[in-house]
Amino acid sequence: MDAIVNAMTVDVEDYFHVSVFDGVVPRRRWPELESRVCANTDRLLEILDSAGVHATFFVLGWVAERFPHLVRRIAAHGHEVASHGYGHRLVYDQTPRAFRDDLRRAKGVLESAADVAVFGYRAPSYSITPRSLWALDILIEEGFRYDASIFPVHHDRYGIPVSARHLYRVERKCGALWEAPASTVRCATMNLPIAGGGYFRILPYAWTRWGIGRLNRVERRPAIFYLHPWEIDPGQPRLDASRLSRFRHYRNLDKTESRLRTLLRDFRFGPMLSVLTSGSEATVDSSLPLPLPYLW
Repeated sequence: MDAIVNAMTVDVEDYFHVSVFDGVVPRRRWPELESRVCANTDRLLEILDSAGVHATFFVLGWVAERFPHLVRRIAAHGHEVASHGYGHRLVYDQTPRAFRDDLRRAKGVLESAADVAVFGYRAPSYSITPRSLWALDILIEEGFRYDASIFPVHHDRYGIPVSARHLYRVERKCGALWEAPASTVRCATMNLPIAGGGYFRILPYAWTRWGIGRLNRVERRPAIFYLHPWEIDPGQPRLDASRLSRFRHYRNLDKTESRLRTLLRDFRFGPMLSVLTSGSEATVDSSLPLPLPYLW
């Protein structure tokens, strides 16, 4: 297990950007709300520094435009800066043209703020699904080297459950890019999520530890883990939403930081690019000749 370096990733957005609040907080009100993203991200930088871990930060362009100093700090700490899009709009709710505009705007803001090239992208709420696979063509055309937007699970808001579970290459007429799916374990005929986020907060820590351990020891594959800065902030303002949405968003916020520190002690982590460039054949999933069996 010591030989496996897992990917640690952070989706840098504020608490009011979360998709479950789309119908609760109008976008025009975003600038009026208390922003906590800088303080929470700085806290994550301290935690990662203390563990000696570098990560990939998928930064929302809206955040980078308002707080360019935050993006510069992320890069100055040795972390990879990648894109989370600009306006946190779900990919399958956009037209291809609108998605391209959002992608370009975010990339420009991030590269200007950090003075580094941006190679990676993760869609808000893993919203590259069977009805938005066209987005992969646009990512290739816009020069991205990898995408981390496909979650091979069943979920009410996202997921391509028949997609490959591990890193694979997407070949298209316009070029190619790497797809880095959120991590799962295979149980019978189902993929069960162990990738982080709400699964890390809501389920017992033992579930994540077992899942990543299984990937590393049994499958000899790296896990791709994610979380958000707001997930270590139990004092964030409470927004009105459905009971399910409140449960998903607020459950165990007070436990995330301690769990993260334990996770960083239990496993090895690095940025996404370190997984992509590891050179290990075991990293690449070649078991499925058609990881995305859809036409688009």
